[in-house]
This record gives sequence, C-alpha cells and structure tokens, in this order.
Amino acid sequence: MAAMERVVVDGVELAYRREGSGPRLLFLNGSGMTVAASAVLRQPFASSFDVLTFDPRGIGESTVPDDAFTMADCATDALAVLDHVGWDTCSVLGISFGGMVAQELAVTAPERVERLALLCTSPGGAGGSSFPLHDQAPSATVLDTRFTDDWLAGHPNDAALVAFLAQRVGAEQAPEVLRGERLQLEARSHHDVWDRLDRIGAPTMVAGGRYDGLAPFANSEAIAGRVAGAELHGYEGGHAFFVQDPQAFPDVLAFLLG
Repeated sequence: MAAMERVVVDGVELAYRREGSGPRLLFLNGSGMTVAASAVLRQPFASSFDVLTFDPRGIGESTVPDDAFTMADCATDALAVLDHVGWDTCSVLGISFGGMVAQELAVTAPERVERLALLCTSPGGAGGSSFPLHDQAPSATVLDTRFTDDWLAGHPNDAALVAFLAQRVGAEQAPEVLRGERLQLEARSHHDVWDRLDRIGAPTMVAGGRYDGLAPFANSEAIAGRVAGAELHGYEGGHAFFVQDPQAFPDVLAFLLG
C-alpha cells in the first residue's frame, strides 16, 4: 500500500490517502480508527470510487495537538483536506464518530456535499447522543444489546467480533497515542448538530443497527426525521451492523452511486 501523503492545517499535520477510481468519496472513520485499521471497511468502496480518507487530528499518523479541539475543528480539517486535493464537491460517508464529523461538515458547508451516508451515529443535543466513551468503557451489550453471555455462547461469529474489538481496545498503547484518543473523545462528547440538521440539502442515507447500544437506532431515526428527504435504513446488528448484516454495505454503495 502506498505511503500516506500529508497536509498541514493550522499547524496540525494530517496524514491522508487516496485509493480507487471513480466518483469522489470522502470516507470518515469511527473513534480511534486509523486509515490503516479501516482498510477492510474501505475495500468495498475503493472498487467503485476515488476514496479519500485521513487520520483525524490526534489519531494515527496525524499530529496530536497540544490543546483540546472541537467537532467544528474536525470538520474544518476535512474541508481543508478536500481543498488540498482539489475536490470542490464529493460524496461523504461517515461511520460513528466519522458520522458526527460528516454531519458537522454537511451543516457547515452543505454546498460541498453531493450525497451523504451516515452510519451508526448520533446528532447530539435533543436528538440523542452516543454512549459517553469519554468517561465509560463500553460493554459487549453496548456494542449490541443482544450480546449477553448466553447470546454470545450460541453465536460464535458475534463472539469473535467481541473478542476482536476487545483485543483492539485492550492493546497497549504509547502515552501520546492515548492522549490523542482522549482528545478525540472529549471533542466527541460535545457533538451537537441537532438544531442545524435542516441545513443539509444533499440526498442523505441514515443507517443504523436495530440493537446498537452505542448509537441507538432512535438517534438514526431522529436524524432522518430532521433532514429533508432522508432515507432511513435499519439493519440486523448493533454498532457494527455493517459487518453483521451482509445487505448493509451493498445498500450504502448503491445509494452513494445514485
């Protein structure tokens, strides 16, 4: 895989990558997820799109800032990366935390967004917030409300998913990596676009898992009810519904291709 490219935005170096060919798609990752770690998630899209993704400030190969930052800063970073590669408009796909950034981007610069896909995310405010990762560690039932010990004992694929995510969360990390993740979670804790969602004008797909305890499906319903003409899709799964329900990514791909 090609080395990451870089752009400096207000003193913060952001590492980004482009892959694939076709219509332009900005891919925004979930909390703590790097470009490297999300390669398997991007694969279905890189076969049909020119996919642009980057490590958010504080994460992966991007700079960990000295000071706290906001979701508005994260959206500004995304717009700056678009400017750097010369994209005036594109479609945007945001997963979880990336969906929050995507919402902030879409309400700040709606003219830049061609189509918008928001997966397992929340609007904040009166529309509902996601699980407070900044001060509580999620359990298996936060990932998927069905994931009791009895359920996992009878569903080996779900048990493997829980084990994989637990291994990733429990991996030893350098202090600077942990500091960057904490800064991101702190920014996430203040996310609130609820009163601005009506600014989104692009065709929008909102998708969530019916058993998601981290970004409850009610939050997806709230977003879809606030964005004119939005499509709402519910899937058999929790926060990782897109790997639990085989129909999810084909539906997202079809929507983005228009």
